[in-house]
Amino acid sequence: MSEPGAVPDGPVRPVAAALARYAGLAGAVLLTVAGWLGGALPDTPAVASLGDAWRAPHGPAVLGCWLVGTVLLVGAWWSLRWGAPSARWAYLTAGLWVLPLLAAPPLGSRDVYSYACQGWSWTHGADPYRFGVVAAGCPWADSVSPIWRDTPAPYGPFFVLLAGLAVLLGGGLVGAVVLLRVVAVAGVLLAAFCLPGLARAAGVPTRRAVWLALACPLVGVHLVAGAHNDAVGLGLLLSGLLVLVRRPGWPRALVVAGVLLGLAVAVKAVAVVVLPFAALAAVSGRHTWRALLRDGGWLAGGVLAALVVTSLSTGLGLGWVRGVARSGDSEQWTSPPTAVGLVVDYAGALVGREPDAVPVVRAVALAVLAVLLVVLWWRAWTALRRLGDVRQRAARPRAALAGGGLALAATVLLAPVFHPWYATWPLALLAVATVAVARTVWFVAPCAVASVLTLPDGTNLARFTKAPGAILMTALVVAVVVVAAVRARRARRR
Repeated sequence: MSEPGAVPDGPVRPVAAALARYAGLAGAVLLTVAGWLGGALPDTPAVASLGDAWRAPHGPAVLGCWLVGTVLLVGAWWSLRWGAPSARWAYLTAGLWVLPLLAAPPLGSRDVYSYACQGWSWTHGADPYRFGVVAAGCPWADSVSPIWRDTPAPYGPFFVLLAGLAVLLGGGLVGAVVLLRVVAVAGVLLAAFCLPGLARAAGVPTRRAVWLALACPLVGVHLVAGAHNDAVGLGLLLSGLLVLVRRPGWPRALVVAGVLLGLAVAVKAVAVVVLPFAALAAVSGRHTWRALLRDGGWLAGGVLAALVVTSLSTGLGLGWVRGVARSGDSEQWTSPPTAVGLVVDYAGALVGREPDAVPVVRAVALAVLAVLLVVLWWRAWTALRRLGDVRQRAARPRAALAGGGLALAATVLLAPVFHPWYATWPLALLAVATVAVARTVWFVAPCAVASVLTLPDGTNLARFTKAPGAILMTALVVAVVVVAAVRARRARRR
């Protein structure tokens, strides 16, 4: 009898598996070469157009290595989207792909320099939630992307603490960047440790969950080589959820899980949308309101303790909440609400008006997100109440994990700004909570597309395709809304 969600066409052929493994390795090596020739090095300015990228030193080689390497890496990951031959094989292959990227300079983004400067600001007495890195006097501000030089930090106090320690121990920009990458690798390793336990708890094949979540090019390129703080935030989130699914209803375990989840929020605020679903996973036995308040209370206590301690111990208080509001300063079509607003502005310009629709559409999207999060939680709650029987072990954690994954997906899609590495959050949870293999395509395909959006030096290709990208994204949004409306209408008729 085959396991749930098994590969439709049987086991993966050894030749196909070996081809995918070494094609991905070749892709990672090419991306590392592209990084050294034209990656996000401290003294490398961002390009203004694709033409400038081509005419830059080593431009053709950089673009060629980036394009071929990305295609090989994405193609290899996509080819085994139904599942790797085994979990061990998936771990070894993902690790093999990461090895060359560990030797690469920052890839796909210059955010790691922002982290270093924000850590420098904090260690030198400047509040990173009030001042941009230029105003704070960071000596490495020229390495930061121009759009973020005057923007306060949008990250939580725990990550500012980690960045500050990296600066103090690193002794300079290079040392700080190396240590921030070490922190990112530690986050990825923590996530890798948690994936099998979460997948088994939800009844999902480990070999597929590990492959989808770890071998995704976004992990190697952005979380490891780019040293994004999403890595440590995601690792903390998954570790907190693992404690919950293993020890639901145990007060001490719930407090520990709450602390881990609180630290994830104190790295990046997006983790907060998972907390209501984590409360569902915390309940042992039947899901009643009394049980939810009891077990969710212990969990909430741990979360609040982590947030209060990190906020007070760093002396930063709640100033990071203001920084989160500034993260939407850029306007790119990769965010669906922003794309719709841009199209409305383009249409207004044709008739001689300036509607300035982007802020309005973004506000509407956030209101829709709030409603959608409530709906997703209520659906998960009612599903768990219907299950009732504690013997259905896999279905119970799966409902909570899937709800959290969908909440993250909705948050990422309806947020004012989208960057490729944001997709790793919903990818990890949906990978461990999706049983039907056919459904994985709906979150694997967007991750594959997101993997090709940035050049090695951190230049986002969305900058060069603003109008056509906004139009295509808006058309996709309209198509999704129409399909959803048609399906809802059919469901009501039944």
